[in-house]
Formats: sequence, C-alpha cells, structure tokens
Amino acid sequence: MEELKHLVAEHARHLLARPNVVGVGLGLKETAGRRTDTKALVVLVTRKVHPSRLSRAERIPKVLSQTKTDVIEVGDLRALPALGPAGLLPLEADKDRTVRVRPARPGISVGHYQVTAGTFGALVYDVDTGAPMILSNNHVLANMTDGRDGRAKEGDPVYQPGRYDGGDADSTVAHLERFVPILRTSAEETCPIARGAERAGNYFLRLVFPAHQLKLSRKLTGDNLVDAAVAALINAGDAIGDILGIGPVTKAIEATPGLKVIKSGRTSAISQGEVRVVKATVRVGLGDVGTAVFSDQVVTTAIAQPGDSGSLVVTEDEHSVIGMLSAGSAQATVVSRWANIAQLLNVRL
Repeated sequence: MEELKHLVAEHARHLLARPNVVGVGLGLKETAGRRTDTKALVVLVTRKVHPSRLSRAERIPKVLSQTKTDVIEVGDLRALPALGPAGLLPLEADKDRTVRVRPARPGISVGHYQVTAGTFGALVYDVDTGAPMILSNNHVLANMTDGRDGRAKEGDPVYQPGRYDGGDADSTVAHLERFVPILRTSAEETCPIARGAERAGNYFLRLVFPAHQLKLSRKLTGDNLVDAAVAALINAGDAIGDILGIGPVTKAIEATPGLKVIKSGRTSAISQGEVRVVKATVRVGLGDVGTAVFSDQVVTTAIAQPGDSGSLVVTEDEHSVIGMLSAGSAQATVVSRWANIAQLLNVRL
C-alpha cells in the first residue's frame, strides 16, 4: 500500500468536501461483500446511496488516478468517551473494569478529572527518563484540549476509575504529563474585531429573528496524526503492563488490510475484528467542541463502544501493537498508528 499513499493526499480534500463522505484511505476492493486482492482507493461514507440518487458531482468515480475506488459505509465517526450527559443511560460494562484497581492495568476505566471515562490503553515509558506512564487518548486524559483552550493542563489529576464510574480525588492515580494537541476544523473566534462584528450582527438579528443568534468561528487548517496523551504515575507500583484479558505486549507492527486484531476496553471488554483501511484521512466528531481531521489512520471493523477510547489494538495471534483506538461508529473503528504515538509522545512499550 505504501506506493499508493500519495493518492490519499491527492484526493482526500476534494472527496471529503462531498456530502456523506467522512474518510479516504487505502484497502482491498470488496465485491459482493467479499475482499479481493485488488488494491483500491477506499472512500468512507456515512451511508451508501445508489448512484441514481446522486448528482454527477456527488458520485464517486470508479477510477481515480488509474486506481480503482471502493465505497464503504461506516456511519458517523465520533470520539468514544463513556456516555455521561444527563438523560442518557450508561452502557453496561464489565464491573471488574469500572472499579478502583491497584495496581491498575490496561483495559480498565481511567479518565481526566473532568472527563466521564475512557480506557487505560498501555503502560509506557518515557524514552529519556524511563518513567512509567499511563497512555490513553487526549480526549480521555486531557479533556480533548488543543493546548490553548484551558480544557486541561500539565499536572491535572487523572482518576482510576474515571469520574463516570465513581472516581474522585481519592482515586487519583496519575497526573497529566503531556499530550498531543487536537487541532479542530474550527474554533471559537477570539479576534476582537470579529467578536465586535458578531455582537453587531446579533443586535440586528434580534430585531428580525429574536430567537436566533449569530456565532462566528475561526476556520483552522491542518490534520492530526494521533489522539493521545500520557499521565505520570504518582507511585510507580500503582500500575502494571499486562493488558486485562490479553497479557503483555512488547513489540509493534504496521497494519495491513485483512489483518486480524483484538482489543481490551472498559466497556466492551475483549472484541475481535480486522483491518479494512490503512493510510486513511478521516473526519471525526468531537461532540460539543466540533470536528477534527485525522490523517494516517487505520480503520477496522467495529470493535469499540463508548468508553473503549484509548484501548490498545493488537494482532490477534501474537499480540503485536498496531495502534490505539480513539473513535468509531457501530460499523467501524478508527485507530492511530503506534509509530506516530511513540514518536509524538516520546514513549516506548
């Protein structure tokens, strides 16, 4: 697939601009529900629509840059913290994964003190100091921060279990050490001139449509490579590395289409699936903070539910790491590559 990765960069932007498209990557073309050996540029859509119901501009060409295309329905891709807003029923989770455990281990509930809950993905070590740290998503350990919005800061407490599972200050197991900022596709406008225009626009809008409000946002550019953060343990002995239900992991490999994978998460425990798309650029919903585009992602069949965010994804046979899951839907799961996580956070297994 390496020789075709330029196709994603070449076509992702204009394809993502089309209605219903949420991602573009590389995979093996599927025909009548069966995978073939033909390499393809894969377009991920929220819902498959018959070509007769689409305009010519909305249709996905059968061939792009002399490469066949394929269309896979994946639904709306969203970050997967545990459910928590008022009025929503919690997902049932394995009770052994949502209680306080010392030493804690990957596969159980953890979270920033302002986050509902996610999954302790792996025990990792700082490359420079050797200090042991908890690895999970930015949106689990750092409250989905871009580093400038005040949503989280270095030293914030991390609970085990997460707040949604009863964690509190007495459950603090670590403190946020560092994170990779999540660059959103838009952010609240802070420019004084723009804010002034917003106020003026709302003044006139109230005269005509009193029930409406104008809100300006700042369009951002750039993709994310990972949704990841680490928290430094208060006591080194408060966590062990064996993943609950899987065991130890010691090496990483690159994902390929068709690879069988497994994960251990807070909500759905052990689940198996397979890789469908690699080198993917996807648009992910981040709840009330907007959306973000992630590139160089792996997309698998659905192996996660809300609360499983942060789970390490490993091969089914040898338990070699391919990455960490962060988002998904009822039809697919999005995984950040291990190589990018290790490099950006300066950690090792």
